[in-house]
Amino acid sequence: MSDRIATTGSAPPVRLDNLSAGFADRGVLRQLTLEGPAGRVLAIIGPSGCGKSTVLRCINRLHELDEGAFVTGDVAIGPFSAYAPSTDVIALRRRVGMVFQRPTPFVTRSVFDNVAAGVLAQRRSVPPSELEGLVEVALQRAGLWREVVDRLFGSAMVLSGGQQQRLCIARALAVQPDVLLLDEPTASLDPMGTQRIEELLYDLRDTVTVIMVTHNMQQAARISDITAFLLNGRLVECAATRELFTTPTDPRTEAYITGRFG
Repeated sequence: MSDRIATTGSAPPVRLDNLSAGFADRGVLRQLTLEGPAGRVLAIIGPSGCGKSTVLRCINRLHELDEGAFVTGDVAIGPFSAYAPSTDVIALRRRVGMVFQRPTPFVTRSVFDNVAAGVLAQRRSVPPSELEGLVEVALQRAGLWREVVDRLFGSAMVLSGGQQQRLCIARALAVQPDVLLLDEPTASLDPMGTQRIEELLYDLRDTVTVIMVTHNMQQAARISDITAFLLNGRLVECAATRELFTTPTDPRTEAYITGRFG
């Protein structure tokens, strides 16, 4: 992916075209075609082992780092192919932020330095005043600024679990990505922390395309625009969230969302 993607100026759609992925001894995703609409929230649901997290890892090309991994098909981010031979994988990962299930702040760094690390990983030299502004904007976008403004240079580890997760989101947002991937971002949080993350993701609409994996179907129903249901590495159904949860067209989707399996 060329550096041109850094200047697209708007959140792009993310399209998976006939994507298959897995390992030498087993397939995980099978001919998956799916689109995350530009500037909207796509939720991916399905039982454990259905390939949800692999989808995210294929989008930012982390999957291929595992021994024996394979990927066929393509992922398009706007007009750019993530798997084209000319793609700059480092540039791709800067434009596609990722937040994992458990908060992963840098334990030896301050709140400020955790967010600044995202910027400095992309640009080796940033004037201090500009860096301060970028960190503040990222923390504001993550809904955390007011809670940490008086302790920016204190340890990030004194923050609550929910605050640490929003700090990780702020770190991802600091480089102004086009796409934000979230893998069960509230699984380890209490109800209050979960609510704050959901409010944040709702507010990020239009500015970034969000693709979120979740086991929590109520969460998907609350904050996503589109929901995709995966089973055994295949797409069963994808529709507007309200439609999928109220009038699913596939009996397997209905069985899953009503709790008959999974």
